[in-house]
Amino acid sequence: MKVLLLILTTMFFSYSKSSEKVFHDFSIESISGENINFADYKNKVVLLVNTASKCGFTPQYSGLQKIYERYKEDGLVVFGVPTNDFNQELSKDEDVKQFCEIRYGVEFPMSAIQKIKGEAAHPIYKWINDNVSVIGQPRWNFHKYLIGKDGQIINWFSSMTSPTSEGLIKQIETALFEN
Repeated sequence: MKVLLLILTTMFFSYSKSSEKVFHDFSIESISGENINFADYKNKVVLLVNTASKCGFTPQYSGLQKIYERYKEDGLVVFGVPTNDFNQELSKDEDVKQFCEIRYGVEFPMSAIQKIKGEAAHPIYKWINDNVSVIGQPRWNFHKYLIGKDGQIINWFSSMTSPTSEGLIKQIETALFEN
């Protein structure tokens, strides 16, 4: 089964180290306005997800919160990046924060609303786009990137992948416990 997973992952995920930078070299503004330095996540596994409050995939917030609660003590950080690049996000950070907390009980860290596509994209997404195949770039909300303890991209998952899917959970556990 592991061999099949490796083959499938290789077919759909192509990582090209185009820069010397890693995830930990970036920072981002939090949804509350403070600076978050991703260097603070060294030796942690990060599931980076671009999110939106008015999307058909918005209920994935529940699954993201569930895996965050389950694995945070083991070193998993779920990190939400709200974006209006697909015209489905509220207009103010405060409204997004309140929506996520009240509707889905979100406690995992989130950034301020960010651009994730094009020239105006946040530098973390420019780095991601430089380091994954075109297929692995966000085409919609709730696209997920699994980042290893070393700050390298392990894999990506489309919006269709539930945060609690067996395949994603297995890769999270491998990154947490086998590396």
